[in-house]
Amino acid sequence: MQFLQAPHFSSFPKPLNPSSPKPFSHHHHPFHFHCFPSSFFKTHFPKPFTAPKCFASDEFPVDETFLENFGPKDKETEDEARRRNWIERGWAPWEEILTPEADFARKSLNEGEEVPLQTPEAIEAFKMLKPSYRLKKIKEMGITEDEWYRKQFEIKGDIPEPLETLWAGPLALRHVPPRDWPPRGWEVDREELEFIREAHKLQAVRVDLEKVEKEVITGEADMGLERYKVFLKQYKEWVDANKDRLEEESFKYDQDYYLGRRKRGKDYKEEMYELPFYYPGQICEGKVTTLHLYQGAFVDMGGVHDGWVPIKGNDWYWIRHHIKVGMHVIVEILAKRDPYRFRFPIEMRFVHPSIDHLIFNRFDFPPIFHRDEDTNLDEMRRDCGRPPVPRKDPGDKPVEEPLLSNHPYVDKLWQIHVAEQMILDDMEANPEKYKDKILSELTDDDDYDEENSVQHTKVKFKKTVLPKLILKTSVKELDLEPALAEREHHNKLRREAIERGEQYKISKLRRNIEMDEYDFMHWRRSFEEREALIRDISCRRTLGLPLEEPGRYKPASYFGKDQYDPSNPLYRYDYWGEPKNSEKSKQERMTDAHNKSIVGKGTVWYEMDYEDAIKQKMAGSRGTMQKEADDDEKRDQGSEDEDDDEKRDQGSEDEDDDDDDDDLIYSILSDSSFEFPNQPIVNGTESSSISDEGMFEN
Repeated sequence: MQFLQAPHFSSFPKPLNPSSPKPFSHHHHPFHFHCFPSSFFKTHFPKPFTAPKCFASDEFPVDETFLENFGPKDKETEDEARRRNWIERGWAPWEEILTPEADFARKSLNEGEEVPLQTPEAIEAFKMLKPSYRLKKIKEMGITEDEWYRKQFEIKGDIPEPLETLWAGPLALRHVPPRDWPPRGWEVDREELEFIREAHKLQAVRVDLEKVEKEVITGEADMGLERYKVFLKQYKEWVDANKDRLEEESFKYDQDYYLGRRKRGKDYKEEMYELPFYYPGQICEGKVTTLHLYQGAFVDMGGVHDGWVPIKGNDWYWIRHHIKVGMHVIVEILAKRDPYRFRFPIEMRFVHPSIDHLIFNRFDFPPIFHRDEDTNLDEMRRDCGRPPVPRKDPGDKPVEEPLLSNHPYVDKLWQIHVAEQMILDDMEANPEKYKDKILSELTDDDDYDEENSVQHTKVKFKKTVLPKLILKTSVKELDLEPALAEREHHNKLRREAIERGEQYKISKLRRNIEMDEYDFMHWRRSFEEREALIRDISCRRTLGLPLEEPGRYKPASYFGKDQYDPSNPLYRYDYWGEPKNSEKSKQERMTDAHNKSIVGKGTVWYEMDYEDAIKQKMAGSRGTMQKEADDDEKRDQGSEDEDDDEKRDQGSEDEDDDDDDDDLIYSILSDSSFEFPNQPIVNGTESSSISDEGMFEN
């Protein structure tokens, strides 16, 4: 229980129970007490003041006026509370269409088996569970059963007044050709196109609306429709040439028609406007065709695509009274998109009636198609205007990476070079086989299959089976005549060198020089790319631009710990830990054994100085050598002394008391002749080459 800390000179607090008398104030009593409830004090004042009585938590006096003073002032019904809770949670209180069973369950929440039904609503709902009573009530209402069910779907809340959209001035429209005309890949007359695009310059000219209205009424107006008529002529030519192609592509990408997609077959009508006819900012008149709870409203503007007005689920609770199917509306086109990437190519908003102030939940991005040929997800998101999926920053610095000098075609060149030299060797070994044959006209013995030109097999070498790679090369890819001329030239030079008594050595062949040229070309390209990257980074830093795509890479702290990594064996379904006989754990054991062999015994090396550990190891090795010499002498004599054996065994036990548990692991360390295969190098030395004999001898 908490008490208010009152100042030193103050009166007692106001009592919770107004019927109890007031205690003395500090003016009547010389002593001051901290704030306690007034019920702690006795009502008869002549008695001297006593210490307040302590109450347990279950004995503390109850104040009946607390709920009246501090309780909720307004009493709302259950439906009102449910409606308020729905609105506070961010979703609208849709009317619930309840079955008779659900209606009875709602109205009898506090009544049931143990407590009999009391409220008339619960009793009536219980009677409505019986079909005969339900039909009786329907007949009393004078309606049919279908009308009664239709009545359940009526809006039971307050219906707001219709919206009135007002403008500060008249809504003036003009016929302007699209700025993106003509479509990509369609060629038109350049002079006509320049004439059409002059209409965009005229949009900056101020227009006197009263004068235009007067001229239109009198019929004397020059509306300037010549440019728009030229656009319509070119547009009709494009439609006649591409109408069939667009319908075939529609059947190819969309197996079934759905809202917002291209109309085809029976739904298609002549003179429907195609997508190039529309442009963002255009104001059109249309008719609402469909209302979808999770997608929005669709408006038919006379085109092959219905316009899409994005409206999300709960916003419909406020908009459904103003937008209905079949009503005529005025809309403005907000965006025109690729119909093969985006699901709804034309996005719009309502201008009359204007409902922008009733839309609270908007789509983050327009819905798109993800097709099988979309392999590069980053490129697809970039084309759709969506941010990239964040990933860990790899920390790569391409500026510091080494330059590349291994051209991918060099491997193929080496394969061709080896095949040419093999044929030339075979020609020198079997000259009769190639007699009267032209090398450029040689053909393959078997049909050459490029897909199966690489074969993976195995070959046995001694007692080991090794993988073998067979590369098949077609004779048509070889250039044998220059290779033969080069071989004859080198043979001639070799003979001349032998005659002079010198040794002839071939530095580089023709194909080797060609490989070096390709590698140098690759290195040059890599060098130029790095220079361009450095220039780009410098320019971006100068202009204050980001070096990478914003949002693409995030630090490791953004993802938290223990994130799923498919490349990590820890997340493999059959992972049971690193096996002890794996290459990784074997290298770790060898490194650990090597480090401990340098210092001394692995169990005691940290309990003594480094010099003492080395001396102890040297003394142990000398004792072992002396012991082996004594055993050899006794074995030659053919007699053994049991007492000496017991003493020797007891001595070895005393020496190895500290490391009994590690005998199996570190027994190899005492043997200097033992060597690890492929012993790892630690600090630039190998354990097998380390010898500490005579290290501390004077």
